[in-house]
Amino acid sequence: MQYISTRGQTGRVQSAQAIKQGIAPDGGLFVPENLVPITEEKLRQLVGSDYRQLAREILTKYLTDYTEDEVQACVTGAYSEERFDHPDIAPVHTINEQLHVLELWHGPTCAFKDMALQLLPRLMPLAAGKTGEKDEIVILVATSGDTGKAALEGFKNVNGTKIIVFFPEDGVSRVQRLQMITQEGANVNVVAVQGNFDDAQSGVKQVFGDADFNQRLKERHYRLSSANSINWGRLVPQIIYYFAAYLKLVSENRLNIGERVNFVVPTGNFGNILAGYYAKQMGLPVNRLICAANPNNVLTDFINTGVYDRNRVLVKTISPSMDILISSNLERLLFDLTGCDDGRIRGWMNELQGKGRYAVDEETKVKVQSHFWSHYASDEDTMRTIKAVWEEYNYLVDTHTAVAFNVYRRYREQTGDTTKTVVVSTASPFKFNASVAKAVLGADKTEGKSEFILLNMLWEYTGWPVPQGLKNLEQKPVLHNQKTPAGGIGKAVAEILGV
Repeated sequence: MQYISTRGQTGRVQSAQAIKQGIAPDGGLFVPENLVPITEEKLRQLVGSDYRQLAREILTKYLTDYTEDEVQACVTGAYSEERFDHPDIAPVHTINEQLHVLELWHGPTCAFKDMALQLLPRLMPLAAGKTGEKDEIVILVATSGDTGKAALEGFKNVNGTKIIVFFPEDGVSRVQRLQMITQEGANVNVVAVQGNFDDAQSGVKQVFGDADFNQRLKERHYRLSSANSINWGRLVPQIIYYFAAYLKLVSENRLNIGERVNFVVPTGNFGNILAGYYAKQMGLPVNRLICAANPNNVLTDFINTGVYDRNRVLVKTISPSMDILISSNLERLLFDLTGCDDGRIRGWMNELQGKGRYAVDEETKVKVQSHFWSHYASDEDTMRTIKAVWEEYNYLVDTHTAVAFNVYRRYREQTGDTTKTVVVSTASPFKFNASVAKAVLGADKTEGKSEFILLNMLWEYTGWPVPQGLKNLEQKPVLHNQKTPAGGIGKAVAEILGV
């Protein structure tokens, strides 16, 4: 399997090269030349496979320059019982016969990013060895909250790597912030950006695209890479859990092989829902991918109109991991839907960079709408939904998953579609406990209380255990205090690396 850039000005590479580089030299994103087909008969054979078996089955098809033993070792290490607190790794909770929840937050940092970022740090050193890389790999990460901690936890003390994480200073929850700034590890650095997530993401991309700076790094024996979902090594593991959810429902006799399902995905950078699209293109029987947005609804507007316009004020919400206006992975979707027309992709991405907007042609818009449906939920909608889901189903959801529940209700009302549906739950409710506790317990009982008192209040009220990764955070020493202006990310990287 070889990989090409969405912008068409980089030669074909093997998966190890794509993973090591993260972003293509022409500024595009690496994609496989072909998606691996999974037939209905093959699906039938995979029913009953555990998560590790399924991961090996899919990954070996895309990482063909890794040996089967190497993939097996990476999978075994990543998805171990020591790292995930549920034997299914990504369990499916049934709300009723019509509606199910795919829980992606049973890993060490209590968010869905663990599903990929427990694997990528194992793939990366192997990629360096396969490509003859002698330099130290520097992982640059821009995070809206969850990727940062998951990447730090995955890459800490991994030989041959350093990791630098940039997060918006006022754009993450207190729990997310503490998870990052208390991170241990001899090779980790965390920097607060005085701006929003888009500032952090744009600054990191500028560092990747600065040829002179990268030459200076090379002279000091450093090479940049990424752990964001722009890296194919981050995206390909996410395909696995869509198949896992479907096959779990089949094994429980809740679905028949070949029966279509909907997936509802709370969406920011478009990586998670794109993995669902790839799963559908591979052969997973998916009816509709429902893109659930918060008030930063640039994706909802795009799916409904074909116009992508980030020229708007970024709204700070109670679902901060979705507070994004530049959804990088949309580029991969458009590349696929246009038949790999890199010329059109370059044109649209140049318009986005220069004017902050672009409009796709009518044919492409129709194709987008054939796969995706989208709406958004306000913070008020989200709070009401957390309370309603708890009261109706005795099921606790975080703010991002609540957005998905709310948008799914709108989808049912507007379309009448009764297809069985899986809501993709992206974080533990305890990770955003200030909002969850307020919604469930009431403002009068939670006002003025710290997030760490609220953790215990939620546990006592619901009987749900506090995840191990969130216990005693407030007692850990702060190890990272560095800050940078929005335009100073390159300077911060230079200072950290001494170049």
